[in-house]
Amino acid sequence: MDIVFARGSATAREIWESLDDPPTYATVRTILRVLERKGHLDHTVDGKTFVYAPTRCREVEAASALRRLVQTFFDGSVERAVSGLLRLDEKKLDAAEVERIEKLIAAADVDPGASARP
Repeated sequence: MDIVFARGSATAREIWESLDDPPTYATVRTILRVLERKGHLDHTVDGKTFVYAPTRCREVEAASALRRLVQTFFDGSVERAVSGLLRLDEKKLDAAEVERIEKLIAAADVDPGASARP
């Protein structure tokens, strides 16, 4: 998906050639068919070649993937997901990032009926 998003559209061969450690070409084609069946990709035909393009923008796909990630690994808890992100050792947040995150939190929809966890 990353390659298709970056290019806007791509053939199976273009995707296969762009991968650092590609599986077989047949595997790439199978994955593309699965992604199309799940509604993530669509294709047009150029001669005998299928040209794949995303059906939704990257941001919509990212939000969907993030929801699944939070549900799967953090039991649906946004708080636990954010805590996990903040504990990543790869990079520390700078002051500007903290300020932007604080603004996002302040602007977030809050459920007034929800109780705080201990």
